[in-house]
Amino acid sequence: MLTPADMIAGINRAFGQTVGIGDHRSLHAKGRFYAGTFTATPEATELCRAGHLRGDPVPVWVRWSNGGGNPRLPDKAPDVRGMAVSFRLPDGTATDLLGQTAPRFSIRTPEMFLDLVRAANSPARLPLFLARYPSTIPSFVVNARAGSIKAPVSYAEATFYPIHAYKWIAPDGGESWVRYTLTPLAGEEDRLPEKFDGPDRLANEMAARLERGPVRFRLDVRVAGPGDDPHDPTSVWSDSARLVDAGTIEVTGLDPDREQNGEVVVFDPGRIVDGIELSDDPILNYRPAAYTESVNRRTAKKP
Repeated sequence: MLTPADMIAGINRAFGQTVGIGDHRSLHAKGRFYAGTFTATPEATELCRAGHLRGDPVPVWVRWSNGGGNPRLPDKAPDVRGMAVSFRLPDGTATDLLGQTAPRFSIRTPEMFLDLVRAANSPARLPLFLARYPSTIPSFVVNARAGSIKAPVSYAEATFYPIHAYKWIAPDGGESWVRYTLTPLAGEEDRLPEKFDGPDRLANEMAARLERGPVRFRLDVRVAGPGDDPHDPTSVWSDSARLVDAGTIEVTGLDPDREQNGEVVVFDPGRIVDGIELSDDPILNYRPAAYTESVNRRTAKKP
């Protein structure tokens, strides 16, 4: 079993970060924080008793990012993009969702994930990765057709797909397995008249867009049907899975105070609250320990 220490060291090495102590996140190293609210729909309230799904607006922290471990990567470069959302409940607890622009996840184990990171950061390795893991080829095809590594015009127009399934427990005790999609409510007609270029164009565009008004995403939830597997992140759910509008995320502005004065923010898909349970997905259950290892390296005193 690949240890979290070996995982983070391997990721850092792939992106040229110092092995042992790093100044940045091991992945999604380049990103910015934003603030907003989330308001659940009555349909979500019926399906899940979690505190952020009761219908009252709750604060959210949002971070849009490039997927790789190079914090200096220009925004025009090919890369999976991420949208991380932390729902901040009134009782002081929080629960997180992490979405990516790739609609299909291709790997089942931590060892496969590290091999994928190495291959993605070194194109010469990709054919060898596909030869070793031919089961990943269909997901690569789907993600390529979706333009998952193409730089978007704006984060506000990109669709983000959280990888994992979760069990929702309703107020009456009913249970459902769900997967999420963060669906943008902005389109081409909402674009700003000015053009944005340069290495930080996505952040600059978002700052200008937010001066005009909020950016909104719909939290779509697909409820598993018979035979849909919630424990395998690579599984494809059938058309019988029901789609529910679970609410709206409204991003209202920048959040420049995050990760200042020693604060470390971790978006962890394993962080859940009452009313939500984890699946047996091995990737999902591995991630919290890997994040802890990454934070320890980021916050360790430099020699």
